[in-house]
Amino acid sequence: MNENINSQSPANDKAAGDSKNESRPPMSARRLWLFHIIAAFVIPVLALLPLELALRVVGYGYPTSTFMKGVAKGRPVYLSNNRFGWRFFPPEISRELEPIAVPADKTNNTYRIFILGESAARGEPDTAYSFGRILRAMLRQKYPSVNFEVFTVAMAAINSHCIVPIAKDCRSLKPDLFVVYMGNNEVTGPYGAETVFAPLSKSLLLIRMGVAIRATRLGQLMTRLADAMSSRGEKLSTWQGLEMHLEKKIRHDDERIQFCYSHFRRNLEDIMRITRGSGAKIVVSTVAVNLKDCPPFGSLHRASLNEQQEKNFDGLYQRGIELEKTGDFNSACENYLAAAQIDDTYAELQFRLGRCQWNLGRFDEAKQSYSRALVFDALWFRADPSINQIIREASRNKTDQGIYLVDAADVFEQQSPHNCPGFEFFLEHVHFNFSGNYLLARTIFDKVEEILPDRIKTQKVKDAGLPSEARCAELLAFTDYDNYRLTQANFRAISEKKIYINQVYHDEAVDIWRQKVEQLKDGISRDALVRATKQYEQAIKLCDTDCSLRRNYAKLLCKDPNNAPAAIEQCRLIVEQTPQDHTALVTLAGLELNSRDVDAALKHAARAIEIMPTNTSGTYLVGSLYQAKNQPKQAQKYFAETIRLDPKSGPAYIYLSNALIKQGKIEQAQQVFRKGIEAVPNDPTLHLELASLLRNQGLWQEADVEQQKAIALDPNIATRLGPVPPTRTP
Repeated sequence: MNENINSQSPANDKAAGDSKNESRPPMSARRLWLFHIIAAFVIPVLALLPLELALRVVGYGYPTSTFMKGVAKGRPVYLSNNRFGWRFFPPEISRELEPIAVPADKTNNTYRIFILGESAARGEPDTAYSFGRILRAMLRQKYPSVNFEVFTVAMAAINSHCIVPIAKDCRSLKPDLFVVYMGNNEVTGPYGAETVFAPLSKSLLLIRMGVAIRATRLGQLMTRLADAMSSRGEKLSTWQGLEMHLEKKIRHDDERIQFCYSHFRRNLEDIMRITRGSGAKIVVSTVAVNLKDCPPFGSLHRASLNEQQEKNFDGLYQRGIELEKTGDFNSACENYLAAAQIDDTYAELQFRLGRCQWNLGRFDEAKQSYSRALVFDALWFRADPSINQIIREASRNKTDQGIYLVDAADVFEQQSPHNCPGFEFFLEHVHFNFSGNYLLARTIFDKVEEILPDRIKTQKVKDAGLPSEARCAELLAFTDYDNYRLTQANFRAISEKKIYINQVYHDEAVDIWRQKVEQLKDGISRDALVRATKQYEQAIKLCDTDCSLRRNYAKLLCKDPNNAPAAIEQCRLIVEQTPQDHTALVTLAGLELNSRDVDAALKHAARAIEIMPTNTSGTYLVGSLYQAKNQPKQAQKYFAETIRLDPKSGPAYIYLSNALIKQGKIEQAQQVFRKGIEAVPNDPTLHLELASLLRNQGLWQEADVEQQKAIALDPNIATRLGPVPPTRTP
């Protein structure tokens, strides 16, 4: 009996329970981590999924993929997404992809190439003459029976963080080959150490999570709310190019640079993996930069330099500058080298030393000094040797994986005087002139032709040589007129932009480009414009689907009002082939307005801002069209939007004020003028228009003050005043 009682005791029950627990296997570490992941990520995602779906249903947000399904000329295509960059930049200043349309159907005789990269790959400042387009012309000349499609999916100001998702989106479009040319923006682009956009993180995983979150509508809503709560002064409202980074100098030995290198390597490796996963081959190129004719953009002393050392450095450095000015390059070198003993990391010192060594014919030493100036440049707008070394290490000896290295940096050195690339191939720091784009295309062509499949190689025209630079210029209609306008634009940029003005030897660079402009001025003669027109017509006959040709042809036609109908036709054909081209729509609308077809102009301008709401040319034009239709209330809306997008648009303030005046809102109009003057203080027209408004209100003294300000800013504006009433007192 006692045995029965003992068998039923609580102690025995516990023992039995313990026995059962011992027989249950403990939870594995893997299952435990899975539980944690579910708790940390999956459950919150499931909770937020209804909100994400609701935002999509109501149409909130924007698509973030590189391409979107569309229709062009009745055929299904994939259109480049104008808003792709919004994931990485504020929408008001976001750069864009080139308007392209990739056919959804790919014929058996088509060889499809995607060019990935940044502004240099894109072909800035004129994408019509990019190396990708020259490469296509070369391939079509040697293999005329093959349909070579070359799509440049590159964008200004981006870097490898942005190119990874582009590569992912391109892999589903039946690519045969990828060409990657990137590395100039790793420090200044999104998530770089010197960026003014999305900030650097030491964790690549966190960066990619942030990019992924911004692809969701919920993430876009959160970003918008965060921007709304941030200080207005901290936000970039207008694109300012390189000058946005002027205050972002960073030393070469800053630990953040190492994170940029590490991220670049990982991103490049992932791009190669992604593209190879599509079955395509990939050509990866090193990056060429202007070494000889591009002084550093910023210099910093080494961090450990004390006050006395800096004083000694400055004495030697300034003495070297004075000696250099007199032409005593030997003595200048001695002073620069002595200064380098104190601090050899000051970029301008190394560049000045290189210039003196070059003038003395010591070219190997000069190249080393120029290279050090690049390495120590505190504003990172050029790929440095470490970037190119990463490219070489990541892609060398991988032909068995379908990965091929092209060392463009080395080729450009070999083709340059004394192995130092300069203005022979570059417009400024990294962007090529036509000769530079041709050399890069020729270099990549050799590798592309080597790896073409046999089905393509057998179609090569017998004894067909590589088309010359002159022949490629004909095929792409790079006319004397285009050469002049690009040279003139570059001269103006180098002369006026602070980022270039701050460079040493700036006056010399201005003189060089002034001389180039003078040598090419015949390109705008009447005969040259007639020749250019014929060259465009011939090029378009050879390839009537080339929208880049048509865009520049339309610009040329616009120079003569008599050619307006032909220019309108070119714009219409562009919009048919690339319906997302909002710039072409605005140009078309402007031409229609000049032809007094206001309704057609309004239709196309409205369509342009529907496609791209941040197109300030479009919003301004729509406002002008409503003004022309005597609908000031509607005009007010679009001029106000133009100012929101571009607070420095002086004409928008004037026309917004005029729209308010027409509605009898005089006080509001006056406030708009004053806000305009605050935003654009050096615009004499704003002062003049405000003076006119004040005079009409009988505010004579205030009007006189504004009028005098206008004259002080522009003495020639007096010719627009007419008889000036005498100053009166109220």
